[in-house]
Amino acid sequence: MPQAANPDDRRLITGAILTVGALVVLRLVAAAFTPLTFDEAYYWMWSKHLAGGYYDHPPMVAFVIRAGTMIAGDTEFGVRLVSILLALPMSFAIWRSAEILFGGARVAASAVILLNATLMAAVGTLIVTPDAPLLVASSFVLFSLAKVLESGRGVWWLAVGAAVGFALLSKYTAMFFGPAIVIWLVAVPKLRRWLISPWLWLGGLVALALFSPVILWNAEHHWVSFIKQLGRARIEDFRPVFIAELVPTQIAFATPPVFILGAMGLHAMAWRACGAHAARVLVSTMFWTIVAYFVWHSLHARVEANWFAPVYPAFALAAAIAANLASWEERSRRLANFCRRWAAPTGIVLFVLLVVQANTGLLSGYRRDATVRSVGVGWPEIAREIEATRKRVGASCVLAPDYGTTGWLAFYLPKGTCVAQQGQRIRWVNMGEPDAAALKGKLLYVDDALPTGRPILKLLFSRVEIIGQVQRKRGPLVVETYLLELLEGPKNGDPLDRSPPPELQR
Repeated sequence: MPQAANPDDRRLITGAILTVGALVVLRLVAAAFTPLTFDEAYYWMWSKHLAGGYYDHPPMVAFVIRAGTMIAGDTEFGVRLVSILLALPMSFAIWRSAEILFGGARVAASAVILLNATLMAAVGTLIVTPDAPLLVASSFVLFSLAKVLESGRGVWWLAVGAAVGFALLSKYTAMFFGPAIVIWLVAVPKLRRWLISPWLWLGGLVALALFSPVILWNAEHHWVSFIKQLGRARIEDFRPVFIAELVPTQIAFATPPVFILGAMGLHAMAWRACGAHAARVLVSTMFWTIVAYFVWHSLHARVEANWFAPVYPAFALAAAIAANLASWEERSRRLANFCRRWAAPTGIVLFVLLVVQANTGLLSGYRRDATVRSVGVGWPEIAREIEATRKRVGASCVLAPDYGTTGWLAFYLPKGTCVAQQGQRIRWVNMGEPDAAALKGKLLYVDDALPTGRPILKLLFSRVEIIGQVQRKRGPLVVETYLLELLEGPKNGDPLDRSPPPELQR
């Protein structure tokens, strides 16, 4: 980061560096003792079999996990290491974007602090999902476009294409960057020349080339991933109740001070002409194009809070503008100053409380909360019980009904244990089939203790015997009870259900 002559600016730069450093260290500490979520365990299994695509997402999250485990091993820390460190290049890209678009160290430092203060960035890099590399790639899309604007050099469109390509390798949501860029070029008269420049189209080819492994993988697998993700919201399913969830969840993920500043900044760019026209339009289009789609989506289906990850770099810039550039009346100025001052402390406190709650349940009096099912607290303990049962009955493979339990079993059981999901085999198409000899022996089935059980097992196997149960606990709270069932004699000769996924049955 560049040196600033103004002592106040130097203090802000130092504050930004210390804030990012403190949050990275805090996340690394939390990563070491927080059990994996079921999604992380699932993606960890992907990382053992790298491919051009997967049933749920493009492959970047698998590469991020693979890089971390190569450094720190197959541990919670190793799975999360590189994802957490991605906050450093993300912060660089946001700094440079703000500095180029709106000038000065104060806006740049504020943007870095405000983005890193959000739970979207803090939790989004601690819990390894496709959103971690997407956040970084989105930041570099913004930075590369800022360089196009600043330099006027067409070669920067190649960098834009590379950033968009890596974003597409992270998550399909990145496809909205294309329309956002076109809207920006059309809305700013001096930039319309790029629409007929070969550099723009060369940048598009770079993005397409980087994304091509995902296209090829889908072509080889009946386009199943595209169908699954692009067919989520259908216009005939009109259920506007979901739109009521959008604002509360984003207030939480942005943290209230950053959300308020971001909303103020978007207003200031639209109505108070803060900054140059081209810069304001760029930030606005990078934000509103994606938000507009998700508002439409929420009229038909639920929108998960983390899906908004690619708008957060632009939102952080808007928040920094509200805190530093916009001219406000006295009351609004006091609000902006308050939010700027308390954004980082609020983000850090909320992050710490969330980690403590996810690991202990202490803050809710050990009652159930939103984290209790997804974070694998208790799995290291029950994995030992499951392994002891497997050895006792002589089971050669462990089966589970869902990908989450399968991922946890694979991660926490001894290395080399045969583990497989009994159905939805499309999820594991890159990983090959379990050992055939292991599937011919006794099988241990690990499943939620459902009130009705799973009657289908008796249709598939000649012997289904409950041989025990284990309880996953977080403190005194029983999170889940798992039945352990011994299976033998698959009636059709194959213990795995190889039915095509629902996306291919329509």
